[in-house]
Amino acid sequence: MKKLFLLPVLAIAIMACNSGEGDKKAELDKLKKQEAELRVKIEALEAELNVADSTGKAISVSVATLQSVPFKNYIDVQGRVDADENIALSTEMPGTITKINVKVGDEVHAGQVLAETDSRALSQQVSDLQTNAALVNQVYEKQKNLWDQKIGTEIQFLQAKTNKESMEKKMSALQEQLRMSKIISPISGTVDAVDVKLGQAVAPGVPAIRVINFSNLKVKADVAESYASKIRKGSEVVVHFPDTDDSIVTKVNFVSRAINNASRTFTVEVLLDDKKEYHPNMVARLNINDYQSSQPAITVPVRTIQKDESNQSFVFVAENGIARKKAVTIGKEYKGQAEITSGLKEGDILITLGYDLLNDGDKIEYKK
Repeated sequence: MKKLFLLPVLAIAIMACNSGEGDKKAELDKLKKQEAELRVKIEALEAELNVADSTGKAISVSVATLQSVPFKNYIDVQGRVDADENIALSTEMPGTITKINVKVGDEVHAGQVLAETDSRALSQQVSDLQTNAALVNQVYEKQKNLWDQKIGTEIQFLQAKTNKESMEKKMSALQEQLRMSKIISPISGTVDAVDVKLGQAVAPGVPAIRVINFSNLKVKADVAESYASKIRKGSEVVVHFPDTDDSIVTKVNFVSRAINNASRTFTVEVLLDDKKEYHPNMVARLNINDYQSSQPAITVPVRTIQKDESNQSFVFVAENGIARKKAVTIGKEYKGQAEITSGLKEGDILITLGYDLLNDGDKIEYKK
């Protein structure tokens, strides 16, 4: 009897569950239908708002008329002022400074004696040798005259000749030592530093006086290997000196062909004239032209270029008071300006401010 009683109860429970699942599916279908209706209403309202924007109040913007200009791209590298003739001179022999002939700022010529060390002992040796040399020369001349007359022996003549030549070599060696006791400038230029004082002991290799030729200064810079095919002798370069806030426009004078194994760079040089005051080792910034458009090109500020959902670049231009979206192709970029290779033409009116508030077809007004 109990079993017979349970069967109707189970049947009722199963029917209740099936009924609950049916209600949920019905509710889900109802919500999906409402969602679709809401989406249609939203799209309709958005379309109405766009129409309202295009027919309502105009958006204030700033504009600029596009013109074709030559577009140049530059690479920016740091360099330094260098002098080929920048020499720190020192004595060639140890000694004590007895005479300084120049001071800082003096103009000197090649071969000029700038300072001297104590050479009294050498001078005395030269004096003694000169006395002996006079006697040796007289003996040689007399022996030569006798030999020319076939008087005397050949060995006597050769001994006299050997003594004379030996004395000349000794004299030459002492004269060279005297020269080495002096600090002599090998170049013409300006004395930039005097680092010795009277009575100071000096030694070879210790800088004593610096001489610089300021008439042939240049700027040297190391450029990355990737630009080796783009920079050539004669390339335009703008050199800026941050310390003096001065700039010059000139040409690259030299481009090395060897690549440094360690830094993977090559060297460029730019000559400087002597009309301005430059200092060796002064920092310089070089903007070297590595690209120039083959013909005048349209350029726009990089900030005015936007991307759409398909990653296509575009800008807004003004046409009869309406904002129009223009797809563009970008070339090179330099200092906030972009080269436009297609999509715009000379005379187009570019929207430069307020473009981020626009949709295609919006009414616009120009800011005063």
